[in-house]
Amino acid sequence: MRLLLPLFTALALIACSPRGEFVRLDQIPPEKAATASDAGVREVVFVGTSREKDAGEFGFGRSDTASFLRYDILVPFDRPVGEVTWPGSARSADPMTDFLTLADVEYADAKGFRAELKGAMARRGQRDVVIYVHGFNNTMAESVYRVAQMHYDLKVPGIAVHYAWPSRGSALGYVYDRDSALFGRDGLEDLMAQVAQAGANRIIIVAHSMGGAVAMETLRQAAIRGDRRVMSHIGGVVLISPDLDVDLFRAQARAMGSLPQPFLIFGSRKDTILNISSKIAGAPDRLGNLKDLTPLADLELTYFDTAAYNEGAGHFNLGTSPALIKLLGGIANLDAAFSAEASRRVGLLPGVVLTVRSATGIILAPVEAVATGR
Repeated sequence: MRLLLPLFTALALIACSPRGEFVRLDQIPPEKAATASDAGVREVVFVGTSREKDAGEFGFGRSDTASFLRYDILVPFDRPVGEVTWPGSARSADPMTDFLTLADVEYADAKGFRAELKGAMARRGQRDVVIYVHGFNNTMAESVYRVAQMHYDLKVPGIAVHYAWPSRGSALGYVYDRDSALFGRDGLEDLMAQVAQAGANRIIIVAHSMGGAVAMETLRQAAIRGDRRVMSHIGGVVLISPDLDVDLFRAQARAMGSLPQPFLIFGSRKDTILNISSKIAGAPDRLGNLKDLTPLADLELTYFDTAAYNEGAGHFNLGTSPALIKLLGGIANLDAAFSAEASRRVGLLPGVVLTVRSATGIILAPVEAVATGR
């Protein structure tokens, strides 16, 4: 109990913190809105969600009927790489420094969503789609803005699609979110099917934290069902700091027959959040804070330890570490990871490479340390 008291205190403080909300361009003062066209870049994020709509907003309630949307987000040039900068209020919002919603559309049905997505792929001449799955304790706005930030900062090729499962958006809602992660499986499988039907050639799944559990359960489910409309389009999986039991992950992989390729995990042995989660679970490790690859030795995957790039708790280094973002942007975005063989892939990044049977581990080193030989 003594160990958990600091955790409960921290969670209580976080729960009282103000949360991110959508602020639309037409809500801010006109003189500031006029500067938006030169203030940043428009990132288009298509969204499928199993959140329930209540009083015009998508909250934490669970819906049996999927909703499909599109958000056009202003990502300002003048803000730290890796950060989502929230306006304090609509009146104080500044397009030069704050993320804002330029447009939002809710489609009447899946057909309209597919048509718009197909049109976006045609305009960009790009048939690769990246589906982002958020983690624990996210509101709708927070997850959409984060997707826009990651897609832009990491210069990810392909169209951005986001699956918003019904997180409670509360630091004290861990059990609710765990149940919602299971509830969200059908919604993610349906979204992948809609994306494939829209004409996507390759679907890449990028999931953070508890979103890794949503993604793995969905892929397991689709594989068991023999859902070829989904599985035949999966072009790779990226799990970021997955809050997932290692034995459960192995069981999911076994049920799938083989992991989609390439399969990349970005973790940190110094992930404070997952270290606490491990203690609560009564297990030595979560999938995202492994210190030894032996439990994954028979699985074909690449595991990146990003502890050298820890930002804060080290629970989202891939999305928030300016140094790591710069490094990955230097290898032709993330596309190199999906177009190269494993042997070439590991050579693109600095660090110590460890191979344990089928699994490859890379303990990433700071670029400065590699350059100086330290």
